[in-house]
Amino acid sequence: QVQLVESGGGLVQPGGSLRLSCAASGNILRINDMGWYRQAPGKQRELVAVITSGGSRNYADSAKGRFTISRDNGKNTVYLQMNVLNYGDTGVYYCYATLEVRVRVSYDYWGQGTQVTVSS
Repeated sequence: QVQLVESGGGLVQPGGSLRLSCAASGNILRINDMGWYRQAPGKQRELVAVITSGGSRNYADSAKGRFTISRDNGKNTVYLQMNVLNYGDTGVYYCYATLEVRVRVSYDYWGQGTQVTVSS
């Protein structure tokens, strides 16, 4: 069974930092894109950052210059380093990955979500 397991959320003061991790496990042939979405209270889920299998990165405008996405292909893990956090970064952060689970068959998988709260 394929699953994504996140860790690293929590409570942080404005200006602080957090690092999120997400590990994929199970019967995986290949991992393509990996990324992070977040959902703030009362808002739709939005893309924060994505990294391709080749290492290309894209960020939401709100994340540029403050967040860094990276991946360790040997560990099937994606990270999100978040710096200079502000109140607008509060929300549930969801990891996703496009996983090839059979030859030429890929699906998007999601983690269970991890809460990030920025508060003084």
